[in-house]
Amino acid sequence: MPSLEFMKAVWTQHYPPAPTFTEKNITEQKGKVFLITGANQGLGYELAKMLYPTGATIYMASRSEERTLQAIHKIQEAYPDVATPGTLKYLHVDMADLPSVKHAAIEFAAQEEKLDVLWNNAGIGGAPLGTTTAQGLEGHIGTNCVAPFLFTQLLLPLLRKAATSAPKGSVRVVWTGSLMIDTFSPPGGIDFKAIEAGKTTNSSPDYATSKVGNWFLSHEAAKAWGPYGIYSVVQNPGNLNTEAYRYVPGVMRRILKFLFLYDTYYGAYTMAYAGLSEEVANGEFIWPWGRKAKSPRADIYEAIEKGAAERFWKWCEEQAKVCLH
Repeated sequence: MPSLEFMKAVWTQHYPPAPTFTEKNITEQKGKVFLITGANQGLGYELAKMLYPTGATIYMASRSEERTLQAIHKIQEAYPDVATPGTLKYLHVDMADLPSVKHAAIEFAAQEEKLDVLWNNAGIGGAPLGTTTAQGLEGHIGTNCVAPFLFTQLLLPLLRKAATSAPKGSVRVVWTGSLMIDTFSPPGGIDFKAIEAGKTTNSSPDYATSKVGNWFLSHEAAKAWGPYGIYSVVQNPGNLNTEAYRYVPGVMRRILKFLFLYDTYYGAYTMAYAGLSEEVANGEFIWPWGRKAKSPRADIYEAIEKGAAERFWKWCEEQAKVCLH
């Protein structure tokens, strides 16, 4: 039977208290450069919309130029008289194809000399059985873990450049976790044999495993890059009515929405808090809608202590090695 601590943790992530960090808390960010993957819709779009009035340069990375340009136009229309409008830019990336990820990093570096905050937001969930990436990786682990790992590694020089002159702790990489870390991931968080399947074999555990992977990557990045002044944070944005549920049958999706799926802008509050709040320290785990927290899964913390996060980092490095240099 689940412990009381576990049940409380699941409940408060399903039904969070009201957000305390909203657009009203986001100060002017003129001169800052932000990058959000999966920004043409859902969470990424709502975050870009929140950041636009701050004067920052915001790259909205996605597969669809048409949809992203429509999203940019929609944001600009929403703020016709803003005092310090940001600069919104499209960046093409397909997170299911590693050469596309490398090309996106090259394109970004050709336009910018630094990167202040990277939100690794793009991902898939509940993918159909058999889903795989262009490189033959299981769909969730390839798209949600290996691709953002590669992207972040390639952008690391620009993050380091930003950290040389930015206020302490303001340069960050934000990874995306989920409540399903606690509820659906296997003992220890990751089954290293299962992630070698090459295709989706069980959607919920495969997705949950990829979210543990994001936590592991954030943990290792915090250790590796903290000395450079780069903070690494993982956040569960919350249970949100986004396209992450596009593979869920219509009736089930309506039931989920009725029970506990929130509007996407709430998740953007979590992301904004993780990326911008001065309360956040290196290596934090953030819960909805912007709270420092800790997973109730003692077995995953134990696995981290025994080297599972380091092992997963090296596994991702091996999968991405053809595009790392």
